[in-house]
Amino acid sequence: MHARSEAPPARPVRAALLVLALLAALLAAAVPAAGPAHAAVPDRWGFAYLDNPTPPPSYVPDPSRQWGSWASPGSNPVKVDQTGLGAYVVHFPLIAGPGGVAHVTAVNRTGTWCQLAGWGTAGTGLDVKVACYGPTGAPDNSPFTVLYTSSSGALGSSGGNYGYLDSTPAGTLISQYNSAGGSNLSSHGSTGIWKAWLPGLGASGNLGNVEVTAVDPAQGARCKVADWYPSSTGQTFLVACFDAANAPYDTEWTLSYSVKRAVHGPAIPPKSFGYLWYNGSVPPGTNFNSVAGSNSLAVGVPSTVTLPAIAVPSDHAQVTAYGSGPGWCQLALPWARSSGNVQLNPICFNPGGAPTAAPFLTAYTSAF
Repeated sequence: MHARSEAPPARPVRAALLVLALLAALLAAAVPAAGPAHAAVPDRWGFAYLDNPTPPPSYVPDPSRQWGSWASPGSNPVKVDQTGLGAYVVHFPLIAGPGGVAHVTAVNRTGTWCQLAGWGTAGTGLDVKVACYGPTGAPDNSPFTVLYTSSSGALGSSGGNYGYLDSTPAGTLISQYNSAGGSNLSSHGSTGIWKAWLPGLGASGNLGNVEVTAVDPAQGARCKVADWYPSSTGQTFLVACFDAANAPYDTEWTLSYSVKRAVHGPAIPPKSFGYLWYNGSVPPGTNFNSVAGSNSLAVGVPSTVTLPAIAVPSDHAQVTAYGSGPGWCQLALPWARSSGNVQLNPICFNPGGAPTAAPFLTAYTSAF
């Protein structure tokens, strides 16, 4: 395996200085022409929800919350093995291949978070390693959602924007995709701070959804979107990562950005997906429902996000924290489906591990 390795806070001074120092270089970077459009978006993908935090060997998680791009996913399921306290390997069948990105979101009310420990080809399949840690930084078991996806070539006629990157601690990209044909960039600033630049995507206002996940096989790490700088030439995201002691920390991380597309890249199908960003308010361009429904938000601990008319199993959800501090966000419990509606319950935690109301980004998708 290739081992990769609360109201809104005030924008930190060091982040602002980093933006000024790095923005010119990022904006000046050349945008190479796209390579040959040789595949659909995405090429390979899979998602799952581990509903049992202490699974027996070769456990098959909730069938209504897993699917993928391989042949007959309904009869050829995802399996999960636990390899230690808070340590898991998710086996996606028949999608072996290089590159791509993964994301994971813990599902609990206790503040135990989950991160990636790496992913890579395993025979004809692809394994994603997940590690979960309690608020004190000790390994801990937890349910979680996990997603892997890999794209190349051009978008289909359904439009929208999509891009991702997998960045080393130094800012070197391990893998990346940009539906506009440009080359994404990652620039490392001070400890635990990076700038991600996705040229040609989005618009001059906040538009779409972004998800970020820490990747560290050695210790607990959390990453989040610290700030978002939209422009007509592309999107700039400030990414902040912290260790289990809440100190800024250099680690690998993944980022996915989508506009009117599902969190793993495709659109139509699936015809049922949506996303919402809460940053003290809900910017209109970041509140999207693929069947033109009106998503709603009730802020609390946990918050409630209701996405009407798009509940179609098999389905999936992710949550990412937003803001400059070391707090984090996840799901309090599995998403609920009722009368065609989806209810997500994001929950956030302050640096001490206490539940709190704080900004977050969340995304939901069906496989269909």
